[in-house]
Amino acid sequence: MTLTASSSRAARVGAALAGTAGALVLAGCGSAGTASSAGTTAGDAAYTDGTYEASGSYATPESVETIDVTVELTDGVITSVEVVGEPTRPESEQYQGRFIGGISDEVVGKSIDEISVSRVAGSSLTSGGFNEAIEQIRADARQ
Repeated sequence: MTLTASSSRAARVGAALAGTAGALVLAGCGSAGTASSAGTTAGDAAYTDGTYEASGSYATPESVETIDVTVELTDGVITSVEVVGEPTRPESEQYQGRFIGGISDEVVGKSIDEISVSRVAGSSLTSGGFNEAIEQIRADARQ
């Protein structure tokens, strides 16, 4: 279990805004309408089929938590998802468990471009870490 020092609210908000701005910039960098035999065109970006892994973190009132996300992409669609939590607090373990139990129903069978979760099985903060990991996976899977 890795412990991470908690940052101030202002720093967390600043980091979240910077991440959002970066995602918006990257969203404009996709190639329009290109597809190849190794991937598909999903929205404006082509993705290579395969299994991708990324980590995402999110702040709780008491700590900063991390989750590891693995997705399998086929034709730009998520065909499987696995989330592994690394909770540092008992409450985080409870919410991550709920999230992990419900995330497959929310994302499997959907285009990776459509994925942005806000609350899964009563867990809302874990969604921030998941969305961060999905952004990294999108970037890694782009052709």
